[in-house]
Amino acid sequence: MAAKSTARAERRPGPLVYTAMALLVLASLFPLYWTFVVASNDNSVIGQSTPPLVPGGHLFDNFSRVFDSVEFWIAMKNSLIISTTTAVSNVVLSTMAGFAFAKLRFRGRNLLLGTVVATVMVPTQLGIVPLYMMITKMGLFASVSAVILPSLVSAFGVFWMRQAIDENIPDELVEAARVDGCRLIGVWWHVVLPGVRSTASVLAMFVFMTAWNDFFWPLIVLPPGTGGTVQTVLSQLAAGYFTDYSLIMSGAFLGVLPLLVLFVAFARQIVSGVMAGAVKG
Repeated sequence: MAAKSTARAERRPGPLVYTAMALLVLASLFPLYWTFVVASNDNSVIGQSTPPLVPGGHLFDNFSRVFDSVEFWIAMKNSLIISTTTAVSNVVLSTMAGFAFAKLRFRGRNLLLGTVVATVMVPTQLGIVPLYMMITKMGLFASVSAVILPSLVSAFGVFWMRQAIDENIPDELVEAARVDGCRLIGVWWHVVLPGVRSTASVLAMFVFMTAWNDFFWPLIVLPPGTGGTVQTVLSQLAAGYFTDYSLIMSGAFLGVLPLLVLFVAFARQIVSGVMAGAVKG
């Protein structure tokens, strides 16, 4: 018992580790804090030789100026619709495809999986022109559907969920469900999804953040007058001859709030999903 206690004490992190972790956390949070400081101060204060380090009292005034300058409510609604839809569709379709690649045996499975993975190496910019032509011919230009449709599923999500299902769902469990008369869709719903719930939560978070922060494609298919997304309207705040940093940072702070709320709401699932498979044995 004494030897075990000594070994545990030796594995316990020391003050240097905690100091390094605290510095890392502070360095990670400082950009967000600085955004809040600039957003809550007047632009004249920000232009002083000594920049402010504490929040000011103009936060809500700057928020009001953001909503008066651009259609921020419409952009927020569009971004929420796009991000939520793509996150849900990626979880559903990626887990379905991952289940098929991991547990079903069919001809050409490895070749098809290799083709899906190979598409990850193709730069997104190469497909912009043909994708634009397809969206235009389908009559979806200047609509939210034009942003959602190309992002309904991703090769990364399919491969990641395939690996998660292969590691966490035993073949015996799938076979037992099939013997009990459960159809494939039932196996996916009752066996696969509960078994990879944490990993699916992380995938949903990643997809939501990617869709929320996407700028290039929404800028192309959502012209001015359609409301745009949060990222496109933020670019409009910085498009004037005079750079109003307090206005820009106020919009940026409003744009990051939904991501913070989402992370806090699903922090436990996200952490468990990231740590899944990290400690085994």
